[in-house]
Amino acid sequence: MPLINISIDITHILALCVKRVQRVRVILLGSLPNRCLLCQQRIDQTGYQQLFPNQVLTGVCQVCLATSLYQHEVCLGCGREIALLQAYCGKCLKQEPNWVVAPCSYHQGLGPLIAAIKYQQQCAPLKAIAQQLACRIALLVKHGIIKRPQVLIPVPLHPNRLRQRGFNQAWLIAKELSLLMDIPVDDTCLIRVIDTAPQTGLAGKRRRKNCHDAFKLQQKTAYQRIALIDDVVTTGTTVNEIAQLFKPQFVHVQTWCLARAEAPGLLD
Repeated sequence: MPLINISIDITHILALCVKRVQRVRVILLGSLPNRCLLCQQRIDQTGYQQLFPNQVLTGVCQVCLATSLYQHEVCLGCGREIALLQAYCGKCLKQEPNWVVAPCSYHQGLGPLIAAIKYQQQCAPLKAIAQQLACRIALLVKHGIIKRPQVLIPVPLHPNRLRQRGFNQAWLIAKELSLLMDIPVDDTCLIRVIDTAPQTGLAGKRRRKNCHDAFKLQQKTAYQRIALIDDVVTTGTTVNEIAQLFKPQFVHVQTWCLARAEAPGLLD
């Protein structure tokens, strides 16, 4: 028995060390100008500056985007993975899409970057993925698939969670997108009134129960089009709960996030 316990402890320690090394690597690479966070090669600016002439692409090169981030095609309506050469999934073809826009699917290779943003307030991976999200949104707007929102609204944390973490990653993402796309941020109209348990690991029904009545609008909004901002969307329970608050006011709601996860238990 002691030998088994020692083996388990060593395995756990090694796993923690690997995670720490990955996070330190992200931090160090983020300090290198125009270097890819994943492969360390210089980043080609050509395609990005056609969309955003006054911006400099940072974080992830085009090769890594093709091989590491964009592993699958995603539905233009809900952001879920779909087969190649399709624009929308079957569900979004049958009914009005939820309009979840994400630059990529959440997977193991993306994990250290998302974790560095979510738990360590790291700017380099945040800028990298936010730039790719801004590119995707700009193209969708250009082709008339979605309309440009009037305001960005970050998914709020409960004050207890905000004090514990020290920052709201959704607000950081919204701020970065605001700078890139010149869209204002409103972080006052929506509040979280229930300090819910983390969604990680919860199944669909438990997620819905966990988020029920967790949010409240501070005042009646004059907005017609908004974009909710979050880091990772899995089942969409959180953003759907918020969207219900805006429906009586006939507000068109989109959700913009850094990644779309396919199953509970990741980082939603």
